[in-house]
Amino acid sequence: MKIAIISGASVGIGRAAAEAFLAEDFAVYNLSRRPCPAPGVHNISCDLSAPEAINQACKTLASAIFGCESVALVHNASQMLKDSATDCDSDSLRHVLETNVVAINSLNQHLLHLLPRSSSVLYVGSTLSEKAVSNSFSYVLSKHAQLGMMRATCQDLMGSGIHTALVCPGFTDTEMLRTHLGKDPGVEQVIAGMNSYNRLIAPAEIAELIRWAHHNPVINGSVLHANLGQKES
Repeated sequence: MKIAIISGASVGIGRAAAEAFLAEDFAVYNLSRRPCPAPGVHNISCDLSAPEAINQACKTLASAIFGCESVALVHNASQMLKDSATDCDSDSLRHVLETNVVAINSLNQHLLHLLPRSSSVLYVGSTLSEKAVSNSFSYVLSKHAQLGMMRATCQDLMGSGIHTALVCPGFTDTEMLRTHLGKDPGVEQVIAGMNSYNRLIAPAEIAELIRWAHHNPVINGSVLHANLGQKES
């Protein structure tokens, strides 16, 4: 029995990752406030900003993990706000960090000790895990934190047979990106023109890299760039 636990698998990269693992006969569990529409996914309603909701979800997951030969734990869910270093109140920052950083830690604290050898802990970061742009202050901060979490997790799991990686998508055609960019087609064209293929990345392309990363422990502790060759600014 193999399972994939994916936060935020209701849309975008998370949904595509759920479909990729389903195609490999994994049992897939979605942790999200919204259900994943892909047939066969086990949906666990979970507000990742609420500690008690995570606690309850992990009780279900603990039972699912028992006896499994391999688990892909995919930290995909994220929140993105338009803010800046000069305009980001601390309550908003806490809310972003609760979903993008603290929830990951909570899931890890509940689940890491249950994972069998041959499992993976995969973080879905961003090109903004290693660089910054304007007007994405809290998101950039949280994605940098995820890079540190992945590397620290790698070190703390040495010898466990569990590997980690940070997948860093470029501009991917997701609901979150389109909400952030707005409806101006000119803005989308500019963003798409920032890589060598002059297009947005498809969620399925990132999902395939996540699936591949689970099966290849040689990349333990690695940052995997998936941006179609993004132009240097």
